[in-house]
Amino acid sequence: MAFMLKRPFAITTALKQAPSKATTNSFRYLHNLPLAKSQPILSQIRTIPSVSKSQNVFRQTFRRSYQTQGIPSLQASGDMKQRLLYGAGIFGGTLLAINLVFNRETREDGGMPHYERSYLNETFMHTGLGLGIIGVAASALHRSAWSYRLMSANPWLVMGLGLVGSIGTMYGCMATSPDNYVQKYALWAGFNVVQAALLSPLLFMSPALLARAGLYTVGMMGSIAFVGATAKQEKYLYLGGPLLAGVAIVALSGLAPLVVPATAARTLMWTENIWLYGGLAVFGGFTLYDVQKVLHHARLAEQGMVPRDPVKESISLELDFINIFIRMVQILGMSQRRK
Repeated sequence: MAFMLKRPFAITTALKQAPSKATTNSFRYLHNLPLAKSQPILSQIRTIPSVSKSQNVFRQTFRRSYQTQGIPSLQASGDMKQRLLYGAGIFGGTLLAINLVFNRETREDGGMPHYERSYLNETFMHTGLGLGIIGVAASALHRSAWSYRLMSANPWLVMGLGLVGSIGTMYGCMATSPDNYVQKYALWAGFNVVQAALLSPLLFMSPALLARAGLYTVGMMGSIAFVGATAKQEKYLYLGGPLLAGVAIVALSGLAPLVVPATAARTLMWTENIWLYGGLAVFGGFTLYDVQKVLHHARLAEQGMVPRDPVKESISLELDFINIFIRMVQILGMSQRRK
């Protein structure tokens, strides 16, 4: 149930925040808007008298024109270096702050044992492979015009099929024994392809914005994962219950536009903020919880109490990444629209 609630199938709501002048409207299941058709602009052609035209030609003929040679400007490179420095400073400060606040009590067993480190590395490897499959598949589907068909389809039908496909492949992969490699990886690949199909409309947005959102998501999850890996054993496993309640609140805030009238603008603004910033906090907490859960399962697997299954563990981290990434995209899109 926790995984069902953690997956927001209204994932493409960030499209309505696109800063592009071309129409790239939202495709969240709860806020579905069709793509606006561009209207051709008809320009009026004004006829100029022959005398006036002759005067203009005469003036243009004897007018001096000065062309300055292009001087390479260092402003662009300076801005890029400044942004990189700001990004590195923010990342380092965030990592230091999170480590000081949440990681005051470190491990007391002399460091991470080899079996925990190996299990955690395998989980991160499968997480990266899964996200890579999602990115490649989403790009291929977008080039094949899948995104257009998806955005023009009935949102309730898309949501229903997305729920069936995502939850079915996810729980099927989790329930499959790690010894059954073919079925395990087939269901895992199917789960990633379903996520790619649902995320493909995000590619209507600016590639630079998507790259920034991905970089910020990696930085946020990397910082939190570092804290979870170096913190005291089972220190944050108690967060499972509160985070589940937080996911329920975030999910209800996403459903608010279905029941709240459009005239209640202030209420809708608050629910949107809860869905955005509350979701960031909740899924950041889930990242911390999931990393500690992976280490806990590594200890249980070492004792022979549970099977060793990094593929199953990676699904939780993939869902955390997707949820944080979508909110990063929407926040960055909103900030660019204000400029």
